[in-house]
Parts: sequence; structure tokens; C-alpha cells
Amino acid sequence: MSDQALQQRPYPELTWQALVFGALLGVLMTSAFVYVGLKLGFGLGGSTVAAILGFVVLRAMGTGTIIENNVAQTIASAINVSSSGVIFTLPALLLLGEDFSWPAMILSATAGSFMGVVLIIPLRKQMLEFDRLRFPSGMAVASILRSSGGGKNKAILLGIGAAISGSVLVLIEKLHLIPASLPIGDWLHIPSFTGTALSLSIMNIGAGLLSGKGGLPFVFGGVLAWWIIAPMAVASGWIPPEISGDAVWGELYFNMLRPVGIGILIGGALAGVFAAFPAIRAAIKTLSSAAKLGAEGGAEELSAKTLGYGLGGALLLLYGAATFVVGPMLAIPVAVVGALWLALAGMIVAQATGMTDISPLSGMALIGVTLMLAITGGQVVAAVLVGVAICVGIGQCADMMQDLKTGHLVGGIPRRQQLAQIFTGWLGPLVAVGTVYILWNRFGVDANGVFQPGFGPESQACLTKASDCLSAPQAGALQGMIEGVVDGNAPVDKYLGGGLLGLALGALPTAGVGVLVGLAMYLPFEITLGYGVGCLSGWFLEAKKGRAFFSEKVVPLAAGFIVGEAVTALVLTAITMIGG
Repeated sequence: MSDQALQQRPYPELTWQALVFGALLGVLMTSAFVYVGLKLGFGLGGSTVAAILGFVVLRAMGTGTIIENNVAQTIASAINVSSSGVIFTLPALLLLGEDFSWPAMILSATAGSFMGVVLIIPLRKQMLEFDRLRFPSGMAVASILRSSGGGKNKAILLGIGAAISGSVLVLIEKLHLIPASLPIGDWLHIPSFTGTALSLSIMNIGAGLLSGKGGLPFVFGGVLAWWIIAPMAVASGWIPPEISGDAVWGELYFNMLRPVGIGILIGGALAGVFAAFPAIRAAIKTLSSAAKLGAEGGAEELSAKTLGYGLGGALLLLYGAATFVVGPMLAIPVAVVGALWLALAGMIVAQATGMTDISPLSGMALIGVTLMLAITGGQVVAAVLVGVAICVGIGQCADMMQDLKTGHLVGGIPRRQQLAQIFTGWLGPLVAVGTVYILWNRFGVDANGVFQPGFGPESQACLTKASDCLSAPQAGALQGMIEGVVDGNAPVDKYLGGGLLGLALGALPTAGVGVLVGLAMYLPFEITLGYGVGCLSGWFLEAKKGRAFFSEKVVPLAAGFIVGEAVTALVLTAITMIGG
């Protein structure tokens, strides 16, 4: 297709309306999903929410074609994807008590964002048109874009879900009219050390609704931890006799279940990397095939010269961020090795996502941070700084190809999606890092002059098992790994035992089981139980009402549950901080 033919296309695509709407929605979702990730331990994609809202908002502006909406959801998703990369890595430094430069972290995440996009774009034609990878999430978004007639109804359901979850949070946190959780354990006379309660967080239920039966391994991890291992530990006398009452829960959680859960999470993540070895071969084959294609993309693709400039600029950003920590000389190998690992891991994750829709992102990030620890001689801040860039960049690789798959199915022009993602990719790191900063400082200094961290298993909210507990499990796993590598004071036996169990779970046919079980063992049980209620409800509704009802009704409502509570929590946090 020639440039002249492209310019004569009658349907608007890369418009100012799409740029502004996608950017605003992406910023909102990034801040909300950072909160979600710190609470539940996994990231969420924003393409579905953006595609649903796009029809309503863009049509109100007088346009709203399918391909314009596709550009808008591409932008929103490109900004939002940084949330996962940041929450998996940066909070580990805060949990470790390290001092670091916040601007350097923003610079590193921005470098990773741009690098991930420009590195994966040359593989588009090979992955989508020759290898024909499925990218299930990209196909699902394409089906939403094609069903434009139901866009208004889905947006209404999303708004209703947001209003419900936000209202419940206000009733709990500010008005104190309903409890944060239901004491199911007391009602059923289950020992208090099991922490058996049902969190009334509607966001948890919404996340479970979207997962359906696929999220049940997560619930199994919580049941294994608190209803099987915890009673066995108490009955076997593993708890010191001087510990009694509510303190038993803390002993079980901090000294037993949490480190074992970290080990399982790391083992499960590494099992995901091992499972991606076929994708490594496919990625290498794809890269060599893509090189042979040369400039055949023509006007549909960004030029190799443009991508080269983009890659060079991203490398300079990463080098600049590294100089904040290790100086100008050591920053050279740090930036180069980080970029090389980002490129390889990005191709692997994109291939794995295209084949299975499962992303071994956290495992790749763990390996990247370990490499950086070796190169820098154990400099933790430098290792995590580059780890932030790697994790954000890997996420961008998978997200860019996912969005290009959607565009391929709905007739979009790849070059315009690529430009949109490059123009707006810097917003995600800025918002994600800023949100982490706000949430970490949300409690501030107490009456005794002691700083109260806003997240982590030892934060004020988590110690009291409150509904707004943000335990940051993925960052906690990275924290445990770093401690084990650097000073050896971590409970290595529990990490190793959990790691072996995580690797064994990775051999099961269901992908990602080890990570889900590890996350569940790390989290307070009341969160896991609420998520499980959502999983069972979603599974039941899909089985009884059918896939169409689930997609048209349940998905937008559940998305509203998630976004509504997260945004309301951030607003309440901002009000509290402004009020002193």
C-alpha cells in the first residue's frame, strides 16, 4: 500500500482525540494498577477498559472509528504497562531501606519503556504475518473493538462497578459504617492464627471474577498456607512456647509462610523461564528471519533509521540513570549488559505471550537483577535501577506486540500504532514511580516521630490486617533474593525449600501455578479468600450464562470493581496527605 493510498483512507485513526483520551486514561489506569499490583501482587492489562470506554468518549467527540479506538487503547495500554515493571522492582529498595534517587528511577524506567518498543517493532511482520502467533489478549480486544454496538452498555456497567467498589471503600475507610472484613473464622470456630476472614474489598472480588477458574491455583495457595501448613506447624510444636494468642499469626506469617512463599514465587517464576526455552529458539529464528525482510515493511512500518535513533536515545537515558549510582565508567557495561538482556528477555516474553498469553516477566527481571549484582559487585541500588528498566522494557515488548496483533485484526496501520506508543511511552514511568512514592509516604510520621511505611508486610496496615494492606509480594520476593545474595542473613533453607516446590509446580500443565501459589502464601488470607469468591463466581457465571454473557456483562462490571476501588483509594490517600 503506497503513502498516497494511506493518506486517502476515509477513517480517522491517529487523531488528537485518540492521543488525548488514551493518554488521560492511561495515566488514570497506571496509578490505579500500581495500587492493585502492590495489593494483589500481579499486574493487570488496561486494553479492555480502554476499548470499552473509547467508543463512548471518542464518539462523543465526533469520531470513534474502530481503528481510532484501537490507537487510543494502544496508548492507554502502553502507558499502563509500566505499572507492572515498576511495582515488581522499585519497592524492593524501599523494603530494604536503601537510599536512592527518585529521578534516576524515573529516567531508568523511561529508558526501558522506549527501548522495549523500538527493539520489538522489527519483529512485527515475522511474529504476526509469518509465524501467526495468536496473542489471545490481543484477539480478545479486537473482538471488543468489532462489537462497537455494545460499547455504551459496557461503559455503563463499568461505571456501575466503579461506583459500587468506590462507595464500599469509603464506607469502610472513612465512614466506618461497615467492617473491613467478615470474621468467618470466628463464626466457624476456626483457630484465629489461620487469619480466616473475608475481605470486603470489591477489587479483590473483581480480579477473581475476571480470572474465573484460571485463578483457583491462587486460592489453593492460600488454603495450603493457612488451613494445612499453619495448623500442622502449631500442632507439631514448631511455634516457640512463649508465643501465644494473636502473636502466633505473626510468627507463622513472618518466619514461616512468608519466606516459603517467596521461595515458591521465585521457583515458579524461574520455572516459567525454563518453560519459555522453546520461545528462545523461536525468538532467535524470528530475529534472523526479520533481518532478511529488511525494509519490506515500506510505509506500514517505522524506518530502521528511526528505530536506530530511538534505541540510541534509550541507551543514553539508561547510561545517564546508571551514572547516578555507579559513576560514568562502570555505567557503560551496566547499560550495555542491561540492554542486551532486555532485548533477549523481551523477545522471549513476547514469544511466550503470543503462544500462551502467560508472561514470565518476573522471572526475567530476577535474572536481570542477579546479573547486575554480579557486574556491580553487589551494589543493590544499581542492580535494581537497571532491573526497573529491564522489567518495564520487557513489559513493553509484550504489550507492543499484543497491540499490534489487535491492529492487525481490525485493519489498523502498524506505523501509526508504533508512533503513538513511542510518543506517549514516557508518561507511564513518570506516573508509576510517582504513585509508588505517594503510597510509600501515605502514612507519614506518627505521633512518636516514627515513619510509618505505606506498604510492605511490616507496614501499619498489614500488621493490623486492615483492608488497605499493600503487602507488595513481588517486590518482597525480590527483596528476599537480594538479601540472600548480598549478606546471607535471609532464611535460605525456607527459600530453597519453597524454590524447589515452585519449580515442581512449574512442571504442571497449568502455566504460572508456582507464581500464583507463592503469591497466595505471601498475602494475608483474607485477601486470597475474597479473590477466591470472585473466581468461583466468575466460573459459575460463565458456565451457566455462557461466554457471551460473561464477556458482555461480567467483564466490564469486574473491570469497574477494580478501577473504582483503586482510584478511590488513591484519592483518599491524596486527601489524607494534603490534610497533613
